Amino acid sequence: MRTVTGPTNRVVIVGAGLAGLSAALRLAGAGREVTVLEREAIPGGRAGLISDAGYQFDTGPTVLTMPDLIADALDCVGEEMSDWLELEPIDPLYRAYYPDGSTLDVKADPQQMAEEIRRVIGDQEAAGYLKYVDFVSDLYRYEMKDFIDRNIDSPLDLLTPDLARLTAIGGFRKLAPKVRQYLRDPRTERVFSFQSMYAGLSPYDALAIYAVIAYMDSVAGVFFPKGGMNAVPRALAGAAAKHGVTFRYNTEVAKVEHNGHRATAVITTDGERIEADVVVLNPDLPVAYRDLLGEEPWNVRRLNYSPSCFLLLAGSSATYSKIAHHNIHFGKSWKGVFRELIDEKRLMTDPSVLVTNPTHSDPALAPDGRQIYYVLFPTPNLDAGIDWKTEGPWYREEVVRVLEERGYIGFGDAIEVEHLTTPQDWADRGMERGAPFAAAHSFLQTGPFRPSNMWGENVVFAGSGTQPGVGVPMVLVSGRLAAERITGADTTYHSRASR
Repeated sequence: MRTVTGPTNRVVIVGAGLAGLSAALRLAGAGREVTVLEREAIPGGRAGLISDAGYQFDTGPTVLTMPDLIADALDCVGEEMSDWLELEPIDPLYRAYYPDGSTLDVKADPQQMAEEIRRVIGDQEAAGYLKYVDFVSDLYRYEMKDFIDRNIDSPLDLLTPDLARLTAIGGFRKLAPKVRQYLRDPRTERVFSFQSMYAGLSPYDALAIYAVIAYMDSVAGVFFPKGGMNAVPRALAGAAAKHGVTFRYNTEVAKVEHNGHRATAVITTDGERIEADVVVLNPDLPVAYRDLLGEEPWNVRRLNYSPSCFLLLAGSSATYSKIAHHNIHFGKSWKGVFRELIDEKRLMTDPSVLVTNPTHSDPALAPDGRQIYYVLFPTPNLDAGIDWKTEGPWYREEVVRVLEERGYIGFGDAIEVEHLTTPQDWADRGMERGAPFAAAHSFLQTGPFRPSNMWGENVVFAGSGTQPGVGVPMVLVSGRLAAERITGADTTYHSRASR
């Protein structure tokens, strides 16, 4: 494994996102002197928080899977997750709504899920689902150690026995036809393949290896932290600070000072120079290259990006008794949704949408008797050329119309507080092309073909733009991989996440 060269005692981490915090804990546990610089007033990065009129809105990811990765990061400084974070399993993981009026509750327990499929669809589909669970469980077992949970320097690093096993079970075929080997009903096919959108691809274009996201979501379980998703970075930052990591909030970095390919310091926008033996960059990788290192390598310039999304955060007086914590509303169109978003780069004409109701699990996130709704509509990224300053207000009305049409009666009138995020807003927050799901996970942007997490002699990247990729679990892993580039050692201590 390639590692940074020279001294590594003083490490400056730019950005207190989940990846930066994961790296900070591991480096503190390995005896490094760590300083984290964060431009916002709180930790979290994309997993941010807006407090407004008694409502606590999460601004980024809402789906938390594989909490053992959080526990593992805390374990590196001898802390127990239960002392810092209270997690509740969500049941159902999702409630899926279909245009024919049927609903399907997604369960973590395979036998319970099979029974639900048997009840809604039939015996044959339930039997197919259980075979699908075996398939995605094999994917996870073959992928995690060799392809996700390690630093990869060359395509030759992939030549392991697990590569042959993945090939043999069809991991490098297209996702949609592979799923249809097991799931023949369009309702189950959709709910177990929509996760490819997180990877920035249609299930008709994504490789079947990305069904591993369905494993993380739908087999390993979904959880919700008391206090909302931002409770996760607050816990990680609190534990890191307890063990000597210095946090400087409201501190924005202007550039990384370097002599040739060796970083010597970071310079803040106030002109302060902070010396470093090693610099870890948690901002979106292409933005970090361009704005902080002053470079844009060819393999970064060529990247294609995932679709974006329009996010409506609503504090509301309305309660909808039939919904769950996470709700997916599928339109009649399915293949057409991906064609419009990815190929044609235009807004969905028949949307499939996610509505999360965090107060369903934690009423304390809103004033008494009030609810929070996190409404996510996938959109094209900024490559589409949509002027969101003009289109944003119109699209907000369209979002409310669709929600009311899908059963959220009186949704618009019940909103008391709202915050909107358009693709342009994501870009203004430092996400290339306004794509919060980062560069798409096409074959040539995956594994060793994704931008490396090292630059020069002593700069390391962490986050969704580098290896292994997008999503809360992957980003936490990326922080570990970044730390190992610095320490040259395994920082999991072979704890929960590696078992």
